[in-house]
Amino acid sequence: MENEQNKTNINWYPGHMAKTKKQIIEDLKLIDIVIELIDARIPISSQNPDIREMVGNKKKIVLLNKSDLADEKENAKWIKYFEKEGTRAILTDSNSGAGVQELVRKIKEIAKEDLSEMAKKGRVGKSIRVIILGIPNVGKSSLINRISKKTSAGVGNKPGFTKQTQWIRLSDNIELLDTPGVLWPKFESNEVALNLSFTGTIKDEVLEKTEIAFYLVKYLLENEEEKLLERYKLTKEDINNIRQNVQNSNEQIGEIMNLIAKKRGAIISGGHIDEEKAAGIIIDDFRTGKMGRITLEKAN
Repeated sequence: MENEQNKTNINWYPGHMAKTKKQIIEDLKLIDIVIELIDARIPISSQNPDIREMVGNKKKIVLLNKSDLADEKENAKWIKYFEKEGTRAILTDSNSGAGVQELVRKIKEIAKEDLSEMAKKGRVGKSIRVIILGIPNVGKSSLINRISKKTSAGVGNKPGFTKQTQWIRLSDNIELLDTPGVLWPKFESNEVALNLSFTGTIKDEVLEKTEIAFYLVKYLLENEEEKLLERYKLTKEDINNIRQNVQNSNEQIGEIMNLIAKKRGAIISGGHIDEEKAAGIIIDDFRTGKMGRITLEKAN
């Protein structure tokens, strides 16, 4: 592994995302309720700061998706965190469908209030329009598919909205709009960029797999050491031996990654470590929950 792992610098904002943001701003003018999908493992890093600005005072529901991969105690803390902020929050797992019924129920509850207010003002027959926003690879497509199965087919394009949008009718007077995932131009910190890399929001081509795996192992050693050791059948003695014999902290992590590679058979001809393969194993084990339920960002 690399001996010197310096502070990484990730900045990924494809041109199409700027166009998508403009489209969302236009669409929001005609929207009543906003659903923001975030990753329960990184609730802060996966919140697009542009969305808060774009949404303004509109009614909002936050979905902490992939909650099955996040620590259960932390999930509960994050729900309380958002509720303290005055934001409705729901735990979801779009792959299994957990939380989807609760989401549909919450949308209908808010819509009923809005329609009642409209009726008092003499505005009858108007549909409540809901939009789903979120960053890429947070499970939006799976969520839409789950909602679609519980409702009728999409209702097609509408005047004033982009043509690359998908509409789903939740009920006679509630329509749901899907949008493409969008990131923001510049990440606030290196930590945010790395968290998005760990969870797969930023494509692996942007930052080398070996570098992503290095920083992931570094985090796990500092915060979730037992889960890391258990996954790769390592002992505390293995780790302590490396720490005692290798002075440089970056080199220590590299040696631990080499040990994991050997345990997993990531070896090429001549007995050398296949760094790319080893990195891929570590990243995949985290992303798929094989290391256990891990929340990278803890609630205050």
